[in-house]
Amino acid sequence: MNGLVIEKPLPTADGDSQAFWEGLRSGRLLLQHCADCGHVQYYQQRICRQCQSDNLQLKPASGKGTIHSYSVVYRAPGPAFKDDVPYAVLLVDLEEGPRMVSSLVGKDFDALDFDAPLTLKIIQINDEVSLPCFELAINELHSS
Repeated sequence: MNGLVIEKPLPTADGDSQAFWEGLRSGRLLLQHCADCGHVQYYQQRICRQCQSDNLQLKPASGKGTIHSYSVVYRAPGPAFKDDVPYAVLLVDLEEGPRMVSSLVGKDFDALDFDAPLTLKIIQINDEVSLPCFELAINELHSS
C-alpha cells in the first residue's frame, strides 16, 4: 500500500455509553443493574430492557465468563486487520448473566471450547480507548 497506514476503526462514546468507556479506561467492565427488577445488562442504555425502568446503577463485572460460542477468523475483514489474523471472536456469557461479543487474547485456538472459563483482560488501545477482551482461565481448565 505504498506506506499508507490504515487505522482500525475505534468505538466512539455517546451519552449512553460514556461511563462504560470511562470504566474500561480505569480497568473496570461496568454493567448496568436495574434497581427495580434486578436485571443486569450489557451494553448501556437509558432504560432497563426488562422492565423499562430508568433506575439503573453501574457496577463492575467480576471479570469471569465462559465461552458460549466462538469463531477463528483467518481472513481479515479489511486491510486494517490483516496483521491480526488469525484471531478468535468470542461470544461470552458473563458470570452476571449478560452475553457479549469480544475477542481472545492470544492464539491458543486449540484450547477453545464451549463453556471454557474466561478471564477479562482490558487492552489499552490508546489514551482514550480500552477494549474488553478475554483470555482462557488456564488454571480453571486444568483443575476441572
